[in-house]
Amino acid sequence: MTELLEQAFAVASRLSTEEQDSLADWLLKELNSETRWANLFGGSQDALAKLAGEALAEHEAGEGSLPTVSG
Repeated sequence: MTELLEQAFAVASRLSTEEQDSLADWLLKELNSETRWANLFGGSQDALAKLAGEALAEHEAGEGSLPTVSG
């Protein structure tokens, strides 16, 4: 465990039981969310590269445009 994480846990250990549980719940959800997003996007690199290549080709050919906002 890093020193910074040890410091964070030391500070958190002084919180009330309810605050500790709330912090732990948030942290676990955040870590699980990050893992889920990494897994979702980790397998999509080829598709994203293909889309980027298509967008670049359209741009270079003078095709495609960004929508304009009127108001």
